[in-house]
Amino acid sequence: MGWLLRLVALGLALVLWTGIPSAAVAAAVDAPHSFVAEAVRQVAPAVVRIDTERRVQRQPYDPTLIDPLLRDLLGEPGMGPERERGQGSGVVIDAKGLILTNAHVVERADLVTVTLPDGEQRDGRVIGTDPVTDLALVRLPSGDRPAAARLGDSEALQVGDWAIALGTPYGLERTVTLGIVSSLHRNISSLGFSDKRLDLIQTDAAINPGNSGGPLVNAAGEVIGINTLVRSGPGAGLGFAIPINLARRVVDQLVADGQVVHPYLGLQLVPLTARVAREHNRDPNALVQLPERSGALVQTVLPDSPAQRAGLRRGDLVVAAAQHPVSDPQTLLQEVDQAEIGEPLPLEVLRNGESLQLSVRPEPLPGLG
Repeated sequence: MGWLLRLVALGLALVLWTGIPSAAVAAAVDAPHSFVAEAVRQVAPAVVRIDTERRVQRQPYDPTLIDPLLRDLLGEPGMGPERERGQGSGVVIDAKGLILTNAHVVERADLVTVTLPDGEQRDGRVIGTDPVTDLALVRLPSGDRPAAARLGDSEALQVGDWAIALGTPYGLERTVTLGIVSSLHRNISSLGFSDKRLDLIQTDAAINPGNSGGPLVNAAGEVIGINTLVRSGPGAGLGFAIPINLARRVVDQLVADGQVVHPYLGLQLVPLTARVAREHNRDPNALVQLPERSGALVQTVLPDSPAQRAGLRRGDLVVAAAQHPVSDPQTLLQEVDQAEIGEPLPLEVLRNGESLQLSVRPEPLPGLG
């Protein structure tokens, strides 16, 4: 009877600590495999390996600095391009053979080879990439295609939910790691990626090199994110994934237009809090007095930008956008992402102790072509 009591206690612990329904716990106790194995069984047939090749120009060397014998071995400088190879993962998301992966996996690739779960290899065609969200779409040619994975709802996630990462790290086939959702809405700019616009899912499920582009899956076998990077060095062991709800929106635009248009104001911003402002204002050498409240402080207005045309200036504090409070640059960016290109976006700005109402018309983010 002792072992039976321990099983009951384990089931209660799972219900309390993981949120798994008691019926699922009972089924897991009776089943020969875990809920992880069942989730993997559902999604693994849609996980593929992606191998890429691209031509890169070899850097020429100065022949006068190399011994003639070595020159014979190395060849003449500038002897044409070399082939650079890369590898990542992807997940099939519909019956038409669309594969969702990371933009950095396939960017500038001349050749994309997709290895299906049964080992068959096919040429893939990149139909669109979005470097800002690090997402890309690859299409399989006509013919038999793997079953598509079910997509979940990343907005329904809670910290502590199970997270299962699938992919092909180091070229190994169909590896699985288990963890939990460690955090939500992790701002990628805090990780040193200022050119991206992402609120990431953080997980302690191991995401190894080559897992990029593979799915992050919940306990029900639904894709909740696309694995994108792992933090190395200090803070190692932290993995991050792009929420699947964001990926859905990017997919729709890539399918329709082959690209994603992001609204752009032309501002460089820093966060401001009341405490930071008070400390600044106490400095007798401060050139300006800052409003002692939270917001997005304008550090730079880019020339010939929508922000410049709207009259924004360095030192302005943006405290509201589209009638929604702005507490930091990230909340302002979220409002900008929801804005329509060319349509007025009302901003409330504090300048020299006065509140100003400005209107800025976002334009397409330049420099992505």
